[in-house]
Amino acid sequence: MTPAATAASDAIDPGDPWDEVVAAPELISQLRAAARDHTHAYLFLGHAGVGTRAAARAFAAEILVADSGAVGADADRHRRLARRERHPALAFVERTGASITVDQARDVVRRAAMAPPEGPVQVFVLVDFHLVAGAAPTLLKSIEEPTPGTVFIVLADEITPELVTIASRCARFEFPLLPTDLVRDRLVADGVDVDVATAAARSAGGDLERARLLSTDTAVVERRDFWMRVPERLDGTGATAAALVTEALLRIEEVAEPLSRRQEGERAAVEQEIEQFGVRRSLLKEVDERHKRERRRVHNDEIGAGLVAIMDRYRASASAVPAAYVDAADAVSTLTERLVHNVGEELAMQALFLSLPRLG
Repeated sequence: MTPAATAASDAIDPGDPWDEVVAAPELISQLRAAARDHTHAYLFLGHAGVGTRAAARAFAAEILVADSGAVGADADRHRRLARRERHPALAFVERTGASITVDQARDVVRRAAMAPPEGPVQVFVLVDFHLVAGAAPTLLKSIEEPTPGTVFIVLADEITPELVTIASRCARFEFPLLPTDLVRDRLVADGVDVDVATAAARSAGGDLERARLLSTDTAVVERRDFWMRVPERLDGTGATAAALVTEALLRIEEVAEPLSRRQEGERAAVEQEIEQFGVRRSLLKEVDERHKRERRRVHNDEIGAGLVAIMDRYRASASAVPAAYVDAADAVSTLTERLVHNVGEELAMQALFLSLPRLG
């Protein structure tokens, strides 16, 4: 990319990447301080929707600015490019399948051993690292003792057995789920209607990114009401359970529409960058792969949100029918475990609805 094109591209998305980080002020202060006097590896622990990726962008930008000694317009350039994940010295490594592969890990090791493509430091952000599976040993040495000028930021939902050793080599920052009120207030500040913001925040389970998606979904309030009414519609028959599951899956697909609109906009923006500024075409494939993962995650999150709504309904009735709440909690827990093991979701949900106690 030519300097003129880079300058024009930078102007597309101005702003400080810290503006996108929604977290406790104490956590943000700790992150800023750590970036200015950084070590070789960090673990950002928390669900993707609570802002670990946005924090990684801001954290990396701070490192790139501090280590280069950039000020003024040069510092702004580092921050803008990092915010858009386009900085030459910032690489996001994402899985292309169910987990990060050994081949991907070897490529990271190779690139991490090279000199930074720009400036004195380079940052690698390893996304979804709780899904590293068998590739962890390949990366351990590089993360433990990286080449001078290389920093790793590991993003993970949880510390899995494969991640334990690598996690012990990293400075750790934990990102808890966001309070519902904070998510709602952030949506309202973004211009979302308060009723929609409230419903989206309740359905998001502390996940701001999910809440933002749901806030653009006109059916979010009605969909939560559907799940809340499921216990009253049960009659103990397989036919009713099957019908309710069919309706539930159709309603889950409703959220695919606003997600598709957003993804189409992102893809169009990347195509424009490729056309105008000569950005590498392989970026389009990476975007498509990420979108595919997002669609699956949103689908799974919708099922989870539905189960939470069902439990909210049983919880509300616990004072009158305490045994129903206990039985429902056991049934929902069983379904959750089955879905983790990739059991067919339709049959598993039918089994759940058949086992749930009826209310009303």
